[in-house]
Amino acid sequence: MKEVLNRLIQHQTLSKSEAKEILINIANGSYNTSQIASFLTVYMMRSVAVEELEGFRDALLELCLNVDLSMYNPIDLCGTGGDGKDTFNISTLASFVTAGAGVKVAKHGNYGVSSSCGSSNVLEYLGIKFSNDKDYLERAIDKVGICILHAPLFHPAMKNVAPIRRDLGVKTFFNMLGPMVNPAFPPNQMVGVFNLELARLYSYLYQKTDKNFSIVHALDGYDEISLTGNAKVISRGDEKIINATNFDLNPLQMSQIAGGNTIENAAKIFLSVLENQSTDAQKQVVCANAALAIKTVKNIDLKEAYQQAIESIESGNALAVFNKLQELN
Repeated sequence: MKEVLNRLIQHQTLSKSEAKEILINIANGSYNTSQIASFLTVYMMRSVAVEELEGFRDALLELCLNVDLSMYNPIDLCGTGGDGKDTFNISTLASFVTAGAGVKVAKHGNYGVSSSCGSSNVLEYLGIKFSNDKDYLERAIDKVGICILHAPLFHPAMKNVAPIRRDLGVKTFFNMLGPMVNPAFPPNQMVGVFNLELARLYSYLYQKTDKNFSIVHALDGYDEISLTGNAKVISRGDEKIINATNFDLNPLQMSQIAGGNTIENAAKIFLSVLENQSTDAQKQVVCANAALAIKTVKNIDLKEAYQQAIESIESGNALAVFNKLQELN
């Protein structure tokens, strides 16, 4: 590791195979915590190269406990986090709204590291069971329409890194990797990223797969459609700018989608959206993100997909999905 750190400090980059080998060595406990922390710190100070990101991704996918859910043609809605915005759990809520609209969801998530309350924090607080049992996950996605893939249960090799990430408390390249390493290998993906550079990296890597994808970055810094301004959406062979007008909505203020600074507050907002008791702004931003996911799978017009998302909440379908998952054993 000393040699690797010296190379990185001299602004050299790793090859794909080197990056993969180093991450496997980290997983195997070959390095001490100071060396791992130093390695992570490099990528807080410079951009990760596409070969490095690809190597890190391949290592985690090779090491993970995978579960084949391809027969359900699911989508994952997952953001990188690390945008520093501390919004409420928009993509997690959008996952339940998407499932309520009849699209199967394999939601990959974790506890918050660089944010106050991650996907797993709020779901655990609200009584959702985490499991890596294949039969349970198949039952969930088949009967309920969604299953939750809590990252630590599927990436046990990363146990050496988890406490270091918590201690650092800032985004690392693991934020960048999260959406790429869903252990169900979903054929559809809607991913939010925290900057345009990472959107380009994701686009390059996803174009090399047969994955059906939508990558989104709000140009004012959000790793999701925020409705506060323009957002870039990249899909296979297509790039476009969208904003509130694409959903026949008025732009939102940043303050309207903030929240979830505590688990209790995040859970309160979470339930209010599903129960159709939230503010219009909260409901709109969730449905806008669900709409992009629905469009990604169904290949329909974005406005039509938005109406399906609204219907998912107003009909009670999204709440029913959540309640059924709570009750599933």
